[in-house]
Amino acid sequence: MDAVTVASRPIGSVDRLVRMAAQDMAGVDRLIMLRMDSPVPVIPALAEHLIAAGGKRLRPLLTVAAARLCHAAAAAPDASLKLAAAVEFIHTATLLHDDVVDGSTLRRGKIAAHLIWGGSSSVLVGDFLFARAFELMVETGSLRALNILAHASSVIAEGEVLQLTRSHDLSLDQATYLQIIQAKTAELFAAAAEAGAVVVGAGEARVQALRDYGLNLGLAFQLADDVLDYGGTASDLGKNAGDDFREGKATLPLLLAMARTSSVEAGFWQRTVGDLKQTDADFIRARDLVVGSGALESCLDLAMDYAAKAKAALSGFDNNDWRQSLEALADFAVSRLA
Repeated sequence: MDAVTVASRPIGSVDRLVRMAAQDMAGVDRLIMLRMDSPVPVIPALAEHLIAAGGKRLRPLLTVAAARLCHAAAAAPDASLKLAAAVEFIHTATLLHDDVVDGSTLRRGKIAAHLIWGGSSSVLVGDFLFARAFELMVETGSLRALNILAHASSVIAEGEVLQLTRSHDLSLDQATYLQIIQAKTAELFAAAAEAGAVVVGAGEARVQALRDYGLNLGLAFQLADDVLDYGGTASDLGKNAGDDFREGKATLPLLLAMARTSSVEAGFWQRTVGDLKQTDADFIRARDLVVGSGALESCLDLAMDYAAKAKAALSGFDNNDWRQSLEALADFAVSRLA
């Protein structure tokens, strides 16, 4: 599967949702800039390096959109903006930590922060952002929202440790891999949407529906990222294509390709993934095997199934602009190579 093939699939758009939430997200951005300030110069400099790099801020956007979907007639309350900023801080902190652990060189198209300021500073600034996130959560006065995002933070850490302990593991199965990405990626999507509903006093059915939406959206998003690592470019990813392979991460496209080619390529997979002894040409060969085995199509089909489940979770809401935009976001999650 090449980029043209992926791009031919139905394409959703996040632009409408971004426009609808622009005023609210401007408030979130102001909070982010205010709360990442510190008299210790390296903290705002390092944090801004990553936060100001851009991205669509999908996770805080989910918090704002969920609050609006449940309470669209009113202006987004200050509490939802604070939760959205907290979500972005949690996400940014995990990225800073991940890049140190993985030795990544690019993040959001920029040099990884740890290569400029060092690993120790990156980890400690990540800790600072986690602390700021919890301050913002406490200020909302919603113990339930605090519990949702605190639990998500612990689940994310568990997912990262599980992935680390299963690195280079050729016996990793699909169920365990899905468990990993549900913890390290989908959980924050789920918590972001759930907290947005909770903070505006939505009923239990709506809170659960938005959690289900976020969880399935997050799974679709991560599986699409897995495809991008083999079928995309650095500009698509904001990091180097092939980084997962070079780090020995057995993502789903790789797992499927290894299972489908093991009879003739077992030695190659053991050397490059199991033993992590790679040459510069190995990624090209691995990508050819992943593409040739049909693994990208299978992975993207699964991502599209999760996107469909995300949209189905919204069926109980009024068919208004916010619902339609969130449905389009699910399509966008699996169409990012276009």
